[in-house]
Amino acid sequence: MMNDKRREGEMEKKGKILMRKYEMGKVLGQGTFAKVHHGRELKSGESVAIKMIDKEKIMKVGLIEQIKREISVMRLVKHPNVVQLYEVLASKSKIYFVMEYVKGGELFNKVAKGRLKEDAARRYFQQLVAAVDFCHSRGVYHRDLKPENLLLDEHGNLKVTDFGLSALIDSKRHDGLLHTTCGTPAYVAPEVINKRGYDGVKADIWSCGVILFVLLAGYLPFHNSNLMDMYKKISRGDFRCPHWFPPEVRKLLSRILDPHPSSRITINKIMENSWFRKGFQPPMFQDLFNDDKNPIIEVVDSDSESCSSSSSSTHYMNAFDLISLSPGFDLSGLFEDERGGSQHAWFTTTQPPAMVVSKLEELATTESFKIKKKDGVVKMQGKKGGRKGQLGIDAEIFEVAPSFHMVEVKKSSGDTLEYVKFCDQELKPSLKDIVWSWQGKQLPA
Repeated sequence: MMNDKRREGEMEKKGKILMRKYEMGKVLGQGTFAKVHHGRELKSGESVAIKMIDKEKIMKVGLIEQIKREISVMRLVKHPNVVQLYEVLASKSKIYFVMEYVKGGELFNKVAKGRLKEDAARRYFQQLVAAVDFCHSRGVYHRDLKPENLLLDEHGNLKVTDFGLSALIDSKRHDGLLHTTCGTPAYVAPEVINKRGYDGVKADIWSCGVILFVLLAGYLPFHNSNLMDMYKKISRGDFRCPHWFPPEVRKLLSRILDPHPSSRITINKIMENSWFRKGFQPPMFQDLFNDDKNPIIEVVDSDSESCSSSSSSTHYMNAFDLISLSPGFDLSGLFEDERGGSQHAWFTTTQPPAMVVSKLEELATTESFKIKKKDGVVKMQGKKGGRKGQLGIDAEIFEVAPSFHMVEVKKSSGDTLEYVKFCDQELKPSLKDIVWSWQGKQLPA
């Protein structure tokens, strides 16, 4: 592990090549658990941002679910005004998010110099609302909208980023509301502060209103050095517009910054507002669900950082299952609905498929199983009259990269306890020479 970290540290310092695909450059930003580097795709020369996350650190502080959620959200939201996730790479100790490089900086830096002109503020607000509306249509609630999380590209277009605190629609409880208190105090909705459950859509709309106020005023609508006093102002919706605000903006803000979510204006109504619609150009984009180019995730052993990727596999497992091979960091929960309730686990290997099949054939012969092979699936069925006569096991081989494969193992028939016992006592020991890592809760460690 120490050699792995030293190697990655040297790569970071010297700007070395990441997995034969990207050149890592200077650090653009740094947090407690991640660094963001400027990068360059070697093939096209295109600039990218590479967010490098330390697995060990996030596992220690329990941020696994947050990383899962961020990946899941970013693959759902593909919009011109949202920073795009191109690819995710993973080694044994690091996760790399390869994202769109937005070089114009934060909107916050522009606002920090003073209030914006009405037309400029309106344009940013239009792009923000269009992006948030799209997120909501995909069941995604950002929950931390603020100027620091809004970037500007070289053409002055707004890009929403940082979905680390976002929630998915399936995060709601039986009452249909979200209950996690999160966000930045000055931008958070009153119902979030009150901790009684809230609608993610309504909470994001409130934050959009605060941002509009800040763009036009150059300061916050709710501000107090005493946090509790500020919360009281937010809960009452107690703010005053400066004299230079146009009347139609004052009216719109009064409806957005309504402390009662039930009567707060909807995004549809905002987009129908005459002030909002002035000069509005709806974004043109291709819907994610009509685009086959989902973000690719490549998993490599950190001893071979230069492993290349491939898109010509016979079988392709949704790559988000493969981001990490370390125990305790299983992302399969993002796709449990696709797998159903079957007992399954999987292992990764650097051996070719022929070697995997050969090992399974040896096991089948030793344990008196019938074996069938078809289209990358090895089917093992206990022979009638034998001790494992009812037990059926399928092993399907997927190519992740030319020299890296994943094999999914699942019970197709028979008793679950018998299956678990067989996996623990026969299957795992017989494959130990070719397995790099096991994953899945259904297979004993």
